Amino acid sequence: MDIKEIQSLIKFVAKSGASEVKLETDDIKITIRTGSLSSNEPTYVQSMPMPQAPMMHGTVPLETPAAAAVPASETDANDDAKYIMIKSPIIGTFYRKSAPDKPLFVEVGDTISTGDVLCVIEAMKLFNDIESEVSGKIVKVLVDDSSPVEFDQPLFLVDPS
Repeated sequence: MDIKEIQSLIKFVAKSGASEVKLETDDIKITIRTGSLSSNEPTYVQSMPMPQAPMMHGTVPLETPAAAAVPASETDANDDAKYIMIKSPIIGTFYRKSAPDKPLFVEVGDTISTGDVLCVIEAMKLFNDIESEVSGKIVKVLVDDSSPVEFDQPLFLVDPS
């Protein structure tokens, strides 16, 4: 699959109104997300290298008309402005608990202090505790458990009051 086919697939998904499409073959894996993300976040295409031809490595952010056309609600922007956003310090996989049979580190409504472990991010088989740098109350968890996260991606909203 070449880059033009991928671009036309992204345009098709954006026009169809689907929130997420996954395509996986022997040599390539593509995930296209639209609509379910906030309007400020790009859609990501991930590809794996093909043995016979060089491919792009890593994650390539692509803007889609569907994601750009959705305006952010002014009330949401004003409400979120009073909160502190805790962002991912690394790229990896986000986990809300230390093991499948353990309780969540934090839930919406929990009061946290500086140094409290909020989540774990796995990067290259290493599990990194993400500690809070602020005290307050968890207002919103912005990432689903076991989801990939990017550097500087918002993870939690905290009310510092």
